[in-house]
This record gives sequence, structure tokens and C-alpha cells, in this order.
Amino acid sequence: MSETNHTTIYEAIGGERTIRRIVEAFYPRVQAHPDLGPLFPEDIMPVMEKQFMFLTQFFGGPSLFSDMYGHPMMRGRHMPFPITPKRANAWLSCMGAALEEIGLDPTLRRVVLERLQGPAYHFVNTEDDTTE
Repeated sequence: MSETNHTTIYEAIGGERTIRRIVEAFYPRVQAHPDLGPLFPEDIMPVMEKQFMFLTQFFGGPSLFSDMYGHPMMRGRHMPFPITPKRANAWLSCMGAALEEIGLDPTLRRVVLERLQGPAYHFVNTEDDTTE
């Protein structure tokens, strides 16, 4: 990504097609993860679509999420769920594995994961983790 041409992460990773591939590689990992899977509904498709819209917007693409649902307010939307540091780490680990699976360039993988670390840890709302 070059500062001089103001490329967004969305553009640098390949736009809509790549975001879709990330989401499709990510959620099977989340569902299978013992610390994350129980937080998600059995019908994961609506969650996947919201994640696609959010990541598109978050990485500098069209404002799909806001256009459909209003301001993301992601911390508030995650408050009903016990998000622990362990779960934030697991989420980031699943995302890293998904990015690797789809073959995203290692430099772009680092950029994406760095950008997602802030929100992942911002959503932490409890230290209590009875799954440890």
C-alpha cells in the first residue's frame, strides 16, 4: 500500500471478492473453535453477511454496513456476549489462518491483522473466562 496513491486496504487486498473469500474461510474456523463457536448462532449465514459488509466498510470500501444498519457501534453490538482476552486472541488467530488459507500476501496479512487488533481487543468486556 502506497501512501502516495492513497490505496485503501480494501483496494490493496482485492476488494469485494477477497473480502468474501476471507469471510468464507474465517467462519468455519470460528464455528469449530471451542471458545468462539458457542457464541454464534447455528445459522451463521446472516452473521457472515454482516461481517462481509462490515469488513468492506472497515477496510475502506463502500459503506455497506452503515447503509443497511446505521453506525456500526461494534462494541455495543458485542456487549451481550462475554468477550474475553482469550476469545479476542482466538478470533484474531482464526482470522490469521483464514487470511493465510486464501493466500493473501504476507505483508497485507500483517496489515489486515494489525488493523483488526484494535477492535478485537476493544470488544473485550470481561476477564472472566470459565472455559480456561
